[in-house]
Amino acid sequence: MTTVPAKITPCLWFNFNVEEAVAHYLSIFKNGRILEISHYGDAVPSQKGKVLTMRFEIEGQPLLGLNAGPNFPFTEAISLMVDCETQDEVDELWSKLSAGGSEGDCGWLKDKFGLSWQIVPRQMIPMFMSDDSAAAARAMQAMMTMQKIDIAKIRAAFEGK
Repeated sequence: MTTVPAKITPCLWFNFNVEEAVAHYLSIFKNGRILEISHYGDAVPSQKGKVLTMRFEIEGQPLLGLNAGPNFPFTEAISLMVDCETQDEVDELWSKLSAGGSEGDCGWLKDKFGLSWQIVPRQMIPMFMSDDSAAAARAMQAMMTMQKIDIAKIRAAFEGK
């Protein structure tokens, strides 16, 4: 089934492991699906018949996975930010996405494919944007000491506890 693509879709360049990556992401997020798969044809005989692209969607975000080799690995210059409701959601996504990858600072991680993610609890943002600049600074300073975000510790810092 062919669907009309979104006007703008991030394209993620994979090292000939797009099928594994998409399956991994779809196993983690509750709402995801493959939209379309294309294959290499006669233009690239060495890859003929293998998957070229996979258009997929996770949590409503359309993405395109390109199976194109090792020429351009991921960097932190682009990341996928996940808006989380609860600490349980932060913990689950952090655990699943960082498995086989690496944990970074301030809610950033790299998954086992090298793609950067930001696991961000929604509750944290209003604290950082508070009119109480001292409380906002305390919350920000607390976050700067973390890898995986701990909402309770940021809230405690915000409240001066």
